[in-house]
Amino acid sequence: MTVNIAQTIATKELLQEVFLSINAQSCPRDFNFHMHTVHSDGRLQPTALMEQAVSFDLKGLAITDHHNISGFQVAQNWLDDFRWCNPGVSTPHLWSGVEINAKLLNVEVHILGYAFNTEHSSIKPYLQRRITTGADYEAGNVIAAIQESGGIAVLAHPARYRKPHFDLIPAAAELGINGVEAFYAYNNPTPWKPSIRETEQVQILASEYSLYATCGTDTHGLSLLQRL
Repeated sequence: MTVNIAQTIATKELLQEVFLSINAQSCPRDFNFHMHTVHSDGRLQPTALMEQAVSFDLKGLAITDHHNISGFQVAQNWLDDFRWCNPGVSTPHLWSGVEINAKLLNVEVHILGYAFNTEHSSIKPYLQRRITTGADYEAGNVIAAIQESGGIAVLAHPARYRKPHFDLIPAAAELGINGVEAFYAYNNPTPWKPSIRETEQVQILASEYSLYATCGTDTHGLSLLQRL
């Protein structure tokens, strides 16, 4: 367990450094922190996802399947084998990730967890392939569980919900969330690029509440460069 804790701290610190450097050009060619595989509602096998990540020379990524880390585990095993067979070849850093449904201001939102210890008891209820209920469904408890397991909590695509991001982001910040997904393509353009108006608004709020501004394609299709 000591080794796991040390590794979690190191990988979290690295991710914090990366989040401080993210900008509108970071995703999807340098970093991508929101992707789904066949282990939830995506179409990519985790191995195919990692093959693309290596071919695109990604610097870092996180697989954020809904309520499970099976895709991440397959991808991590593939990456370990690839590094063993290809010493000296540049590979991306793969952080643990998950997307969790939660209630915030009486609407359902999605909270992304990153760089957490996958074996920590606090995160386990959220890795059972189902939406939690009761107290576990409350955003404050989701955020706390991610952080207690050594991770970073981020509000996903804050301008996609039934309540405006102008209300949701301050509420999430009050609950202690670490970041918001600022660079997001709400209308799925080709090529992928962050939506200008929403990105500017979310960045301002992130700065106001001292939150990380992250990026991700929210890939559900067969290419890491698009959402669908």
